[in-house]
Amino acid sequence: MRVAIMSELIEARNEKGISQKKLEEMIGVGQPVIARMETGKTSPQLDTVLKVLASLGKTLAVVPLEHEQV
Repeated sequence: MRVAIMSELIEARNEKGISQKKLEEMIGVGQPVIARMETGKTSPQLDTVLKVLASLGKTLAVVPLEHEQV
């Protein structure tokens, strides 16, 4: 799930044409932190993820998990 969230974050950033450096300037989270988040080398705090997503015009939603029928 974490990989899926980070993939969506990267896609949203790229769609807006925002570099990691520009994102750093926008939200005050260091570019190295953003890079580690995007590569999965760290587990960011929820507040950080929400701050990044909000700056990209996105948010998180809590939805039921879909379970396969056996």
